[in-house]
Amino acid sequence: MLREELRQLWKVERPKITATVNEAAKNGDRSENGDYIYGKQRLREIDGRVRYLSKRLETITVVDQAPTDQNRVYFGAWITLEDDSGQQNHYRIVGTDELNPALGYISIDSPLAKAVLGKALNDMIKYNPRQGMHGKSQENIMQQNEQGIIRKIVSVSYDLQLNE
Repeated sequence: MLREELRQLWKVERPKITATVNEAAKNGDRSENGDYIYGKQRLREIDGRVRYLSKRLETITVVDQAPTDQNRVYFGAWITLEDDSGQQNHYRIVGTDELNPALGYISIDSPLAKAVLGKALNDMIKYNPRQGMHGKSQENIMQQNEQGIIRKIVSVSYDLQLNE
């Protein structure tokens, strides 16, 4: 995922924008040349993202094997949590670069992930979604239960096709 984004920026987008800026520069007065101004701005954005991705890819560890104990929750796990009414929610523990709540991908740094890491199938977990939050919005998040939210881990699975 990260490598693909880096490749897309470096091999596809950057050459297109560079060509646009080069052509715009030939048109004379650059101070009022929108293609030149916006192209240079986009090049700065691309270069910044390329630097970030390059550094990030140097430091990440790719997990390409399921753990030996697949009944415990580790990085990359798909988990299903159930509340006391039987409602189930599905999540995947991912790195901060892969975070996508719409897909159920939660950051390994989130309070929920921290609560389930290392736990086993059928364990009860308790977590506080306000943990680590600052500001007034935290007051509204968990008025219903000041002690934390309690859930049961009802499934743990691993998909070996993890994104990098």
